[in-house]
Amino acid sequence: MDTKTKINNAIKDAMRAKDEVAKRTLRMVRAAIQQAEVDRRTTLDESAVLAILQKEVKSRRETIAEAEKAGREDMVADTLAEIAVLEAFLPEAMSTDELRALAGTVIAEVGATSPADMGKVMKALIPRVAGRAPGGEISKVVRELLQK
Repeated sequence: MDTKTKINNAIKDAMRAKDEVAKRTLRMVRAAIQQAEVDRRTTLDESAVLAILQKEVKSRRETIAEAEKAGREDMVADTLAEIAVLEAFLPEAMSTDELRALAGTVIAEVGATSPADMGKVMKALIPRVAGRAPGGEISKVVRELLQK
């Protein structure tokens, strides 16, 4: 079952359970997915859906940082609950060592030798990671490996 179907089923389950946080969060994610499909005029594949989920989690982490600065503990608690709902749909995160090994393999495959080749490496690596690591972390690891 693909992630979009899982999200739709989870919305129904949240409505039955009267779980307002899950219902609200999943509806926002479903709307973001549908908007991306309208914008691109195509149905999103699994990796694009996972990318949207990661983007939503990242956005909420930024919200937590801002809420902590403002002393809004209530907002922090709500946002952490939303992140927990979203992370249930993401695949298990890759460890840094796994990411480093996969990046090393891809660098060898594309024949990258310098930081100027980073674009080629990222283009080949991101589909293989498929939502298991944030883009910033992938970029950081690739940059480190190419500078050696």
